[in-house]
Amino acid sequence: MWDPQKYLSFSEHRDRPAHDLMARVPSRRARRIVDLGCGAGNLTRLLTDRWPDAEVEATDSSPEMVEAARANGIDARRQDVRDWEPRPDSDVVLCNAVLQWVPEHVDLLRSWLPALPAGAAFAFQVPGNFDSPSHREIRDLLGEREVPGLLDADAVRSPAEYAEIVADLGLSVDAWETTYVHRLNGPDPVLEWISGTALRPVRAALSTEEWASFRAELGARLRSAYPARPDGTTWLPFRRIFVIAHRR
Repeated sequence: MWDPQKYLSFSEHRDRPAHDLMARVPSRRARRIVDLGCGAGNLTRLLTDRWPDAEVEATDSSPEMVEAARANGIDARRQDVRDWEPRPDSDVVLCNAVLQWVPEHVDLLRSWLPALPAGAAFAFQVPGNFDSPSHREIRDLLGEREVPGLLDADAVRSPAEYAEIVADLGLSVDAWETTYVHRLNGPDPVLEWISGTALRPVRAALSTEEWASFRAELGARLRSAYPARPDGTTWLPFRRIFVIAHRR
């Protein structure tokens, strides 16, 4: 279950990659704009502000996120990203921090991208931090507790691999990576950060007692891996992978 409040508690940091991604999308005319995995709808505004006359399509698989998006004035609907298909007028598609949750997303890209209309842009970004200390600590602790298969270190491809996939489909591609260094505040900020994302499937697999024990142990490990500064803030390096595919 997604918790919109938990996820949006770091929105200043989480939203920046989407802004950087959309800044590289050309301002061509768009008939339909799609926010694929719209979450609480806060980033759908990147599309509607830029293309105010376009039809808006916003979907998310989480009922909690769809409800939050509708509360934000977005006419969102629930849909699994695997079931989405581009319409003939889908000129701009934003897919922000979604595809890492879909193991078969490369197959989906190979289906979606050739079906886009001429001149369309498909922009996505995914976290590239699956080999970071935070995720290594999660995997190590899960292994010690014999809770298998909840996180995949190979959940995403490299920018070069995505570029090759897109180019092989006959589309032009802009692919890059950025490591942001986020300055976080509060106690156990890295634990709080990943609680809204990477730890969701872990929480779902554990009982309340197991989760409390797991979280306490993980918090101690993360405090060691990401030590607080004397002023109480904590640095979190976070790698992101960006791709924009353009249909000629």
